[in-house]
Amino acid sequence: MNKLLIKARPGKEIASVSPESAGWKYVGFAAYRLQPGESIWFEDPAREACLVVISGKARVQAGTIDCGELGTRQSVFDDKAPDAAYVPNNCKLSATALTACEIAIAHAPGFGNYPARVIPASTIRRSVRGEGTNQRFVTDILPADQPADSLLVVEVITPSGHSSSYPPHKHDTDDLPNESSLEETYYHRIKPAQGYILQRVYTDDRSLDEAVAAEDHDVVLVPKGYHPVTVPHAYTSYYFNVMAGERRDWVFRNDPAHEWMLK
Repeated sequence: MNKLLIKARPGKEIASVSPESAGWKYVGFAAYRLQPGESIWFEDPAREACLVVISGKARVQAGTIDCGELGTRQSVFDDKAPDAAYVPNNCKLSATALTACEIAIAHAPGFGNYPARVIPASTIRRSVRGEGTNQRFVTDILPADQPADSLLVVEVITPSGHSSSYPPHKHDTDDLPNESSLEETYYHRIKPAQGYILQRVYTDDRSLDEAVAAEDHDVVLVPKGYHPVTVPHAYTSYYFNVMAGERRDWVFRNDPAHEWMLK
């Protein structure tokens, strides 16, 4: 089994990552499938969290804030942003499914600098990145210009036959303003669900060089290195990224061997 690949499980908890399980310091992630009436919650004295209703509908509580009914889409592939909620460390975040739904929880070190809040879909920025077969569609759920201590959260849709996180780029060196150091998880969804994507994670010296075939609901860990994604013909890719590090800046460096294509 590839050490960077976390295979999806049946049942309520699809996949989870903690600093302890990943062998790193910052990023945590969990994905859940809930049936109506089922609940999940997160609270940690040292970690902030962002809960995203990625499909279906749920009633969400963020600390003392009743967020009400959250959820905008039936599928992660619907052309809409999701609803989300944020809590600082030492603050409970919970959700109870109103319909069959899928929920993602991202977490990272928190320092109590920002209060709990709802992040409605109407406030979330969406954009198009790249061109030709490098084009993909980005939804910035919790970007660097929005309040949080450590977390960065984003969704990306990559069409059939396209590449993403491409040209290969990395963010594993604390060298601002040239590059930041961020751990990252990729939670993959595929349409149709029997498909797969290919993701390579590699460093300049090839001390890490792994090729991963990720299927629907699998998670790929990116502790360091470049990490491009390619999508086979006839399938569409969705992934949910969580990033965190010592500094809350996403500054990447392209692999110089492949940067020529941008020029």
